[in-house]
Amino acid sequence: MEQFDICVIGGGPAGYAAAMRALDFNQKVLLIEKKKVGGAGLYDGALSSKTLWELSKDVAHTKKRVDKFSSCKEFKLDFNIVKKELEEAVSERAYQLESHLAGLKEEGYKNLFFFKEGYGKLLSKNEIEISNGDNKEVIYAEHTILATGSRPRKLDHIPIDENIIVTSDSIHNWNELPKSMVILGAGVIGCEYATIYSNFGQTKVNVIDKAPRILPFEDDDVAQLVTENLELNGVEIHHGAQLIQMDVIDGMVEYEIDINGIHEVHRVEKALVAVGRVPNVESLGLQEVGIAVNERGHIIDNDSQTSIPNIYAIGDLTADIALVNVGELEGRHAVKRILGNTKGDLSYDNICSIMFLKPIVAAVGMNEKQCREKGLSYQVVKMDYRAIPRAIAMRNPPGFFKIIVTNDKEMKVLGMRAVGAQASTAIQAVGLLIHMNKGIEELAELIHPHPSLIEGIQECCRILLGKSVFKPQVMKDYVEYRGYMNGEYEDYCEVNEKELN
Repeated sequence: MEQFDICVIGGGPAGYAAAMRALDFNQKVLLIEKKKVGGAGLYDGALSSKTLWELSKDVAHTKKRVDKFSSCKEFKLDFNIVKKELEEAVSERAYQLESHLAGLKEEGYKNLFFFKEGYGKLLSKNEIEISNGDNKEVIYAEHTILATGSRPRKLDHIPIDENIIVTSDSIHNWNELPKSMVILGAGVIGCEYATIYSNFGQTKVNVIDKAPRILPFEDDDVAQLVTENLELNGVEIHHGAQLIQMDVIDGMVEYEIDINGIHEVHRVEKALVAVGRVPNVESLGLQEVGIAVNERGHIIDNDSQTSIPNIYAIGDLTADIALVNVGELEGRHAVKRILGNTKGDLSYDNICSIMFLKPIVAAVGMNEKQCREKGLSYQVVKMDYRAIPRAIAMRNPPGFFKIIVTNDKEMKVLGMRAVGAQASTAIQAVGLLIHMNKGIEELAELIHPHPSLIEGIQECCRILLGKSVFKPQVMKDYVEYRGYMNGEYEDYCEVNEKELN
């Protein structure tokens, strides 16, 4: 029986990161992957969907420029070229991962790193069965890291055939753009695909949202701006809608919804079901070895460690944040925990995330909604992109920066939301301040490049410190400055205006 120091089951972003980090400590590592190294994060998730988003953004931008600056008003999209670009992006990353794995065997790791294709199943706390077709073998591992990811959630009453009614696993297989489609679910995945297909300009997109507004976990101002831009793209959002039924009739999707007691029936070419994801735990042998799971099927963990001390779970298998960067972080952290090299529990306070919408939304730390739920007092400054020279020069003003700090003299950063062009490049410095438990003084004094969008972040910090270029009581159409304490808001723009008068 082959023996390993660490066995990683699952070769997606989390598992791959864990295996590579284990090599840094000269551990003998086995990585087991059933199908494709890179997992959903490469083939059916982050890379593929974001590539498609980038391409759709380019198409929308080009069409806008043609309409505005050219006397030739006709713009024709060749979706075959889009598909080819998407396939090339996925192939490029897949080739990098495969070449890296092959190179490990030739560059000094041949006695440390091992890869086996197949399904891994726990037989005991140390024994793992690997199945590949009719072939089976059992290996021994001192420690095991489970990283088998997740899959789209399916609903029993919807006939998902992954052709006409699809999940995110197969939506990229469409060979032509549908003339119309409906998306069930108005979370991040649903809104991202609504953005993508409406950007292409050839698909009438409907979204079924059971809540009063999209992105229910975010603040109202974020959801409102995204809603407005989706609707400008021609997207129809069925707010507060209850799905009664969805069927395929004569090759078309027919769905019935109830909105405040009024029934509506719609017919479209395609449908995407985007109602969350479920962890891939069924074939891992969890019950047999006694690993605890919660009612939703997620593995219960304590800082990545399961109820079996030498077995760890990372990525989408746990109930923590389901993001690629978080999964990678957890994988690296689990290895350090195994080897006793951690300085403390993994913190999620400064996790940066991006929602590829129109406009793009980037987030770090808490939003206002979360602050209020925790009973925190805070100050918040929100600056509209229209007040930032770079946004004006880009002729792309929809967006804002919003920084939330503690309502005291220290003004420690609680969170930030950036909504608009280049939002994803604007949040790292704030994430670092949250990690360091620092206030905003350093960021306010940093010399920012000009013209750049991040000058808006600097101006937000200056407003909080009372030394801004744009005085908030004068620029109330562009700046919001308020405090929240004891369950009530106070408009600091109005307070400052009264003090001046």
